[in-house]
Amino acid sequence: VQLQASGGGLVQAGGSLRLSCAASGRAFSNHGMGWFRQAPGKGREFVASISWSGSRIYYTDSVKGRFTISRDNAANTVRLQMISLKPEDTAVYYCAADRSPYTSGSYAYWSDDNNYNYWGQGTQVTVSS
Repeated sequence: VQLQASGGGLVQAGGSLRLSCAASGRAFSNHGMGWFRQAPGKGREFVASISWSGSRIYYTDSVKGRFTISRDNAANTVRLQMISLKPEDTAVYYCAADRSPYTSGSYAYWSDDNNYNYWGQGTQVTVSS
């Protein structure tokens, strides 16, 4: 699976962005997907995940109610809709694919970046105050 993230940009606080992650490879629909982010000087942080079937979705607490993850298996795409953006959301955002197909898993599983072995190149999100 190869991943290409896009949709980042500069937005004022309170604004919105929609990130997209396009995947190549027929196995996309069998794998859970996640979004992570990394702010300058900080480690990589889990943002959201969606299982292969779309039945299990998880968010980190700081984005609940503001971010929505979705997937379109026919289009080999996963999206992250972000609203009410805050300056602390500023980071490079990465999409990633689960290392194993057909995984269910708990929040602990999906929030661990060691469980993803396919990563996109990242897209910059900058939120100005």
